[in-house]
Amino acid sequence: MRSDTDHGSVVAVRGSVVDVRFNTSLPAIHSILRAGADGAIVVEVLTHLDARGVRCIALTPTQGLARGMPVQDTGAPLMAPVGKGILSRMFDVFGNPIDRLPVPTGLAWRSVHRAPPSLLERSTTSTMFETGIKLIDVLVPLERGGKAGLFGGAGVGKTVLLTEMIHNMIGHQQGVSIFCGIGERCREGQELYHDMKEAGVLPNMVMLFGQMNEPPGSRFRIGHAALTMAEYFRDDERRDVLLLIDNIFRFIQAGSEVSGLMGQMPSRMGYQPTMGTELAALEERIANTASGAITSIQAVYVPADDFTDPAAIHTFSHLSAAIVLSRKRASEGLFPAIDPLQSNSKIATPGIVGQRHYALAQEIRRTLAQYAELKDIIAMLGLDQLSPQDRDLVGRARRLERFLTQPFFATEQFTGIKGKQVSLADALDGCERILRDEFKDTPESALYMIGKIAEVKDKAAKQVKVKPTDAKNTSAANDKPVPMPEAEGDHANAHAS
Repeated sequence: MRSDTDHGSVVAVRGSVVDVRFNTSLPAIHSILRAGADGAIVVEVLTHLDARGVRCIALTPTQGLARGMPVQDTGAPLMAPVGKGILSRMFDVFGNPIDRLPVPTGLAWRSVHRAPPSLLERSTTSTMFETGIKLIDVLVPLERGGKAGLFGGAGVGKTVLLTEMIHNMIGHQQGVSIFCGIGERCREGQELYHDMKEAGVLPNMVMLFGQMNEPPGSRFRIGHAALTMAEYFRDDERRDVLLLIDNIFRFIQAGSEVSGLMGQMPSRMGYQPTMGTELAALEERIANTASGAITSIQAVYVPADDFTDPAAIHTFSHLSAAIVLSRKRASEGLFPAIDPLQSNSKIATPGIVGQRHYALAQEIRRTLAQYAELKDIIAMLGLDQLSPQDRDLVGRARRLERFLTQPFFATEQFTGIKGKQVSLADALDGCERILRDEFKDTPESALYMIGKIAEVKDKAAKQVKVKPTDAKNTSAANDKPVPMPEAEGDHANAHAS
């Protein structure tokens, strides 16, 4: 805190923009100023106007602020709390707990404005970040210390997928998860908090929210606060961190609002001229170093589904993987509802994942793509009109789709099916055996919602005990795939029959 003589007075208030005049030395850029009763109104210095004036952006609502009111310079930038005491807690942009629990003790405070790791500190090797989720590990491998974009609308399993990754990260890799809600709805934050608590993943997790009803300055800085916490666990605790951001587009949107309020000339399509710099300042702090890694999964909203939008283009340039969730696959009961043909990863190369993994992933994509082309023919003419080779291909593709489904720990209480985490080796082994037609005579439903491929025989045996299959159906199974029950959401077979 600077001395009592470092007082200024409000010159102008225009929404969230506040001009302040000082008679002594000016506060530094990014300094926090306080005004109003008990310093309840907080503003951050963004520009020096002249030798005595500064222009600030408000981080709190400015109701009650008037010209001539005194302003106190704190002499410090915005700070975020770090320490083991922040685990299992929920914070706002100022580091205040918002979960109605006592204020944690024994914390240190660090500036949210920190430089990214230097090139010398960064790890130069690209390694895979195993999630324990078959479809992601096989077809869309994530990079340790990388950034993945998660594209999906409401109701397709985005939150469930994030919750499962948090569970696997905490339970099996001794890591820490940080959830950063940028422009989140209050309802979504409250629901997510209780979902995480019920799933038992809260003890090694931190949640931060810059809510939708808060000023743009608050939403613009919440991401930096989350990264400051993540850097503490990476550098001081030497633990791997999983950073989940929802939604990175709202960070850009908040920056656009701040830029407009500050009077900057808008750039292409109304975005701020400094968008690339602001996004890079956030994204480049997400890195892999010798002490640990911050791996980020970011929900990305694409305005009007226009992938040429400047916000989408700048975001894509930072991502190492794109996970696309499909509503159609969700409606068919294929969870996680990831579209394997739309999703991609930059590290899915022989030099990083290995030749066997790469070749298998390419063969799986090729099989699923050919099946997608045949779906229209099957819907119009039926499965029997295909050539024997195409029928075999359809059988392989449908068994692959079902094997790549997986019961989650996060949904045990709703489905009654015990969650499964599958290693990359087991997932690759299962896919390879399916492509070799080892399970050509096995009912498709026996591969649905299992973990390792070794579970197929047990599930098939249970299905036979529950519902015996007559000899006629058994012989038919040798010629073409057995349709999965309608209860499991298979609409393609309804057309085929």
